[in-house]
Amino acid sequence: MELWDIYDANKQPTGRTMKRNDWCLKDGEYHLTVLGAIVRPDGKFLITRRVMTKAWAPGWWEISGGAAQAGEQSKDAIFREIKEETGLDVSNADGGYLFTYQRENPGEGDNYFVDVYRFQMDFLEEDLHLQEEETAGYMLATPEQIKELADQGIFLHYDSIKQVFKNGV
Repeated sequence: MELWDIYDANKQPTGRTMKRNDWCLKDGEYHLTVLGAIVRPDGKFLITRRVMTKAWAPGWWEISGGAAQAGEQSKDAIFREIKEETGLDVSNADGGYLFTYQRENPGEGDNYFVDVYRFQMDFLEEDLHLQEEETAGYMLATPEQIKELADQGIFLHYDSIKQVFKNGV
């Protein structure tokens, strides 16, 4: 059973945990998630497509990410999520943490902080090893192509992560 730490409104751990996807958070309580954009030197970003069996946003495009597990630091969580979903090790890549945003869903019990990272590294497509349970495919996309997917309504978190693009698309 996967556990997540519960944080207060100041992003400090409360010492309590919750079961994964057990939306029991009260107002002022949060869990922590991470998102990590990977950009190659040619300016193309690695994006992945969610499997069709996902309960939320099946078939949509996204950058790698997920929830931090109980006791896991944000940076360790993003390294783990990217490695699980893509097979890439970004621990020695250029870049790192960019910013945090917070999402509140009153009455739903699902409030969370999102730590956003940007990593730059060169990799070959044959270096990718996608997690079949999570990822249906990938694309090396320009910021403009990602914006087009967002405009079609099939790219997750675009408004929150467009800051990772240097040219502000």
